[in-house]
Amino acid sequence: MRLSELGGKEIVDVNRAERLGVLGQTDLEFDESGQITALIIPSVKWFGLMKSGQEIRVPWSDIKKVGADMVIIDFQENMPEH
Repeated sequence: MRLSELGGKEIVDVNRAERLGVLGQTDLEFDESGQITALIIPSVKWFGLMKSGQEIRVPWSDIKKVGADMVIIDFQENMPEH
Protein backbone atom coordinates (compact mmCIF):
# COMPACT_ATOMS: atom_id res chain seq x y z
CA MET A 1 0.00 0.00 0.00
CA ARG A 2 1.25 3.46 -0.85
CA LEU A 3 1.39 6.26 1.69
CA SER A 4 -1.02 8.31 -0.44
CA GLU A 5 -3.63 5.53 -0.10
CA LEU A 6 -3.63 5.85 3.70
CA GLY A 7 -4.92 9.43 3.71
CA GLY A 8 -8.51 9.97 4.82
CA LYS A 9 -8.91 6.63 6.61
CA GLU A 10 -10.46 6.79 10.07
CA ILE A 11 -8.37 5.44 12.96
CA VAL A 12 -10.49 3.26 15.27
CA ASP A 13 -9.33 1.65 18.53
CA VAL A 14 -10.92 -1.79 18.91
CA ASN A 15 -10.54 -1.74 22.73
CA ARG A 16 -12.26 1.58 23.33
CA ALA A 17 -14.60 1.31 20.31
CA GLU A 18 -13.67 4.91 19.62
CA ARG A 19 -12.62 6.95 16.62
CA LEU A 20 -9.25 8.52 17.38
CA GLY A 21 -8.71 10.57 14.26
CA VAL A 22 -8.19 10.50 10.53
CA LEU A 23 -4.96 9.68 8.74
CA GLY A 24 -3.86 12.90 7.14
CA GLN A 25 -4.59 14.79 10.35
CA THR A 26 -1.94 12.72 12.13
CA ASP A 27 1.82 12.54 11.94
CA LEU A 28 3.79 9.47 10.97
CA GLU A 29 7.05 8.54 12.67
CA PHE A 30 9.67 6.89 10.45
CA ASP A 31 12.90 5.05 11.26
CA GLU A 32 16.17 5.68 9.41
CA SER A 33 15.28 3.06 6.74
CA GLY A 34 11.97 4.79 5.90
CA GLN A 35 9.66 2.29 7.63
CA ILE A 36 6.70 3.70 9.55
CA THR A 37 7.22 3.05 13.27
CA ALA A 38 4.25 4.90 14.79
CA LEU A 39 1.23 7.11 14.29
CA ILE A 40 1.19 10.33 16.31
CA ILE A 41 -2.43 11.33 16.87
CA PRO A 42 -3.10 14.78 18.36
CA SER A 43 -5.59 14.83 21.23
CA VAL A 44 -8.47 17.09 20.33
CA LYS A 45 -11.12 18.40 22.66
CA TRP A 46 -14.51 19.83 21.79
CA PHE A 47 -14.84 22.30 18.93
CA GLY A 48 -11.58 21.05 17.39
CA LEU A 49 -9.32 22.98 19.75
CA MET A 50 -6.03 21.28 20.54
CA LYS A 51 -5.02 20.35 24.06
CA SER A 52 -1.57 21.76 24.56
CA GLY A 53 1.18 19.19 24.11
CA GLN A 54 -0.96 16.06 24.36
CA GLU A 55 -0.82 13.37 21.73
CA ILE A 56 -1.27 9.64 21.40
CA ARG A 57 1.67 7.65 20.03
CA VAL A 58 0.47 4.38 18.50
CA PRO A 59 3.26 1.94 17.57
CA TRP A 60 2.88 0.48 14.06
CA SER A 61 2.83 -2.99 15.66
CA ASP A 62 -0.53 -2.09 17.29
CA ILE A 63 -2.17 -1.64 13.87
CA LYS A 64 -4.21 -4.77 13.22
CA LYS A 65 -5.98 -4.04 9.92
CA VAL A 66 -5.92 -1.39 7.22
CA GLY A 67 -9.21 -1.51 5.35
CA ALA A 68 -10.79 0.51 2.58
CA ASP A 69 -12.24 3.11 4.99
CA MET A 70 -10.50 2.70 8.31
CA VAL A 71 -7.44 1.59 10.24
CA ILE A 72 -8.17 -0.72 13.19
CA ILE A 73 -5.73 -0.52 16.08
CA ASP A 74 -5.39 -2.61 19.25
CA PHE A 75 -3.83 -0.06 21.58
CA GLN A 76 -3.15 -1.34 25.10
CA GLU A 77 -1.57 1.64 26.86
CA ASN A 78 -3.46 4.18 28.93
CA MET A 79 -4.57 7.01 26.68
CA PRO A 80 -5.64 10.47 27.76
CA GLU A 81 -9.36 10.93 28.28
CA HIS A 82 -11.14 13.53 26.14
